[in-house]
Formats: sequence, structure tokens, C-alpha cells
Amino acid sequence: PLQVVFENFFASPIEKRKEAWLQHLADVVKEIEARVAELTPEKLAENEAFVTVAMQASQIALRNHQQAKLEALRNAVLNSALPNSPQEDEQMIFLRLIDQLTPWHLRVLSVLDDPGRWMQCHSVTNPGWRMGGTSTVLEHCLPDLRGQRDTYDQIVRDLQSEGLLGQGQFLHVMMTGGGMVGSRTTDRGRRFIRFISPP
Repeated sequence: PLQVVFENFFASPIEKRKEAWLQHLADVVKEIEARVAELTPEKLAENEAFVTVAMQASQIALRNHQQAKLEALRNAVLNSALPNSPQEDEQMIFLRLIDQLTPWHLRVLSVLDDPGRWMQCHSVTNPGWRMGGTSTVLEHCLPDLRGQRDTYDQIVRDLQSEGLLGQGQFLHVMMTGGGMVGSRTTDRGRRFIRFISPP
């Protein structure tokens, strides 16, 4: 019975995930070669750091179905092979973060990096606040978080504990309109965002 359960409920979905992810990797290798001609598939196969990132990302991808995380993993593999990528150890840390953080964490981090630019990129109206708290901006940009203070307070604490957001109780502090849309990410947070974003 256990074998039947595994074959019916796990083996087939795992194979589908594996096939989809391998297609992602094939597309990444093509894109790397298009961006940097000398980085052929053969050269990439000899690059131990790239192979390690690709293998780690593959293990994480098979455990996930959420598109935001799969896209972050795809971009991480791509960026790991391009010039000016993070140091190898930091790449491993960033892969761990992709694995542990939820899509909500990634969205909140993206908004708080540059709320004004985020609204522009996502066609969200900027009300031009004169005064308020960062929580107002967050709930405006991510309507599903409206009234979910406990949830996004915890998300921000998680991001702060990983060194991706600056410390302090900025969410519910009254400030000017300019302060409300100011960046809250650390240098490490900005490097992480670049690593998981399309180059």
C-alpha cells in the first residue's frame, strides 16, 4: 500500500516538477551563453561554483510549487554565472533564504526596497501621502495584507533578523510622505534582491 501511495501521489508530481525545472535550467544556460559568448555549456559544466548553485537550486525547486520561489531560483542560477555575482558563500546563504522565506517575504522585501519605483512598475497608483506610517504604504501596495498587521509585522521581523531590512520599528511610526516611501533594505538586502531578480 505504501508503494502504491508513493507512486500515485508523489512519484508522478515529482517527475513533472523535475522536467519543468530541467527546462528552466536549459533556458538559463542558453541565456547565459547569449549574454556572455565565452560561457558555453561546456565551460559552465567545468565551473564548480556554478554547478553547486545549480544543484542546490534544483533540490530546492523540487520541494516547491510556488511560482515566485521558482522564478527566484531560476534568476539565482542565471545571476550566479554572470559577472559581478555575489561571493560564493553569500550565494549559498541567498539560496537558503529562497528556500526558507515565503513568497510574501519576497514581495514585502521588494516593496520596501523602493516603494515608489515598485508602485510605478506594478501600475499601482501613488497617492502622494503627506504623512503616515510605512504600514500604510505596504497595505496599499499589497492589498491582501490589509488588516493583517500580525502577519506583516512578523514578516518584517524575519527579514530584519536575516539582515535584509534595516532595524527599528519603522512600520507604525508617523513620518513625512518622503519617509513613508523611503528604502528600508540593507546593502545585503539589495544584493539579495539583485540575485533573485532578472539581470
